[in-house]
Amino acid sequence: MMHPHTELRFIDESIGYGVFATQLIPKGTITWILDELDQKFDEAYVMSLDLLLRDRLLKYCFRDEHGQYILCWDIARYVNHSFNSTLIATPYNFELAATDIFPGDEITDDYGYFNLDKPFHCLPEPNTTRTTVMPDDMLHYYAEWDHKASEAMRHFNSVKQPLRHLIDPAHSEKVNAIAVGKEAIDSILTCYYHTPDQLKAVKAAS
Repeated sequence: MMHPHTELRFIDESIGYGVFATQLIPKGTITWILDELDQKFDEAYVMSLDLLLRDRLLKYCFRDEHGQYILCWDIARYVNHSFNSTLIATPYNFELAATDIFPGDEITDDYGYFNLDKPFHCLPEPNTTRTTVMPDDMLHYYAEWDHKASEAMRHFNSVKQPLRHLIDPAHSEKVNAIAVGKEAIDSILTCYYHTPDQLKAVKAAS
């Protein structure tokens, strides 16, 4: 579920739609959270679909650490990619505002932490040399993203959290401990999906 102070807007013909803030969303605010209306699909089911249906589904899905495809039911599926993203993922099934997001600012994610099945080619952006999102980006950029999430969590208890009640009970104790500085945030690497071929390679090398 997206934060209530967001809306869908048409950008242009090349990009299509995007999600934008309608009011200030301060740094550290839960801006998206997985909820019970979001749909989960096993890989076997997705691959069994008609090609047209499969392509449409994959366009809007991301994969979790178990390899399941997640389809968000609301406007979250329209959040665009940016290497300078305004959101940062956490290992607790929610994303935080990585900076103060002002009215009219676009809500963006770095698709690098979405376990993509194939490379995603991007438009050039300032302040980065990256031009393509790779399926294994999490293995290369996790430290940067962990720091970004940790910095955002420092503001967690000082901002309004209209989506806080949707935190998975399995994570709530840990999140509360991080928010008060008693524990460190877990690495986003825990969200990385190792494909069966990758797991075979790891076992063979060990």
